[in-house]
Amino acid sequence: MASILVTGASGFIGSAVIRHALASGHEVAGLVRSSGRLPPGAVEIPGDLASPPWEDIARFSPERVVHSAWISTPGVYLESPENEAHVDWSLRLACGLAERGVRRLLVLGTCIEYQTLQGVCREDLTPIRPASTYARAKARLHENLNRDLAGTGVGLSWGRVFYPYGEGEHPARLCSSLVARFRRGETAELRTPDSAKDYIHIDDLAAAILTVVTSDSTGAVNLGTGEGVKVRGIAERIAASMGCPQLLRLPAVPAPDPVGDVVADVTRLRSLGWEPKVTLESGLRRLVKHASL
Repeated sequence: MASILVTGASGFIGSAVIRHALASGHEVAGLVRSSGRLPPGAVEIPGDLASPPWEDIARFSPERVVHSAWISTPGVYLESPENEAHVDWSLRLACGLAERGVRRLLVLGTCIEYQTLQGVCREDLTPIRPASTYARAKARLHENLNRDLAGTGVGLSWGRVFYPYGEGEHPARLCSSLVARFRRGETAELRTPDSAKDYIHIDDLAAAILTVVTSDSTGAVNLGTGEGVKVRGIAERIAASMGCPQLLRLPAVPAPDPVGDVVADVTRLRSLGWEPKVTLESGLRRLVKHASL
């Protein structure tokens, strides 16, 4: 078992990682801006990336760190100038962790660092050509971390997250926004129904992150399922489970998706022993049930 620090600990991904780490018997701490946000058993370390509470972090003495904190608000994060600040904060955090003896660091990147319209994305073959401020900031952070941590003894992993969904996600994300519209009896029209993405349930993502950070693996690793599903497939499953297929509208002429199909090659992740546990059907049913509580 290991002592693991998680940044962004109260966020969608960070909180799931903490739950899974605790369930696996690890000693866990979370960097949070306000208290009372973590599950029982986790150590709260109040603070933020701009001014890390180094004394509290040193007192916990993490062996491994998952860095998930970043701006992620739908409709805002892709072009927010705050992305630039997160690059600087993250670099200072990583160097400070190295100075304090941390030897394993997993930083979460994004699948849209990859060149768009590539289909299946493989870590060692697909070109890195980010097209948004958010993705460019992530890619630049990865490059700078490789430079700054060289020779420090820190094993750096870079997890490219694909399309997480599940209970606790932001209400503006695709799945939850569809559930909300259908629950209100409103129709939903899909702009790009034939666009295929790699949707991974938050529990499977958290398990994948924990698998990577507790391993000796370094370098980039895709965090997805390896299977693509069309947007219409997501919407049809949700509408059927809620008994309202008539509320789903498909455009006569679908709009082109500028990103294209984005699916992970997960050969590397699976080689570490990870396997997905939550099927798309069961994951969406859980999301619909959670939304009704």
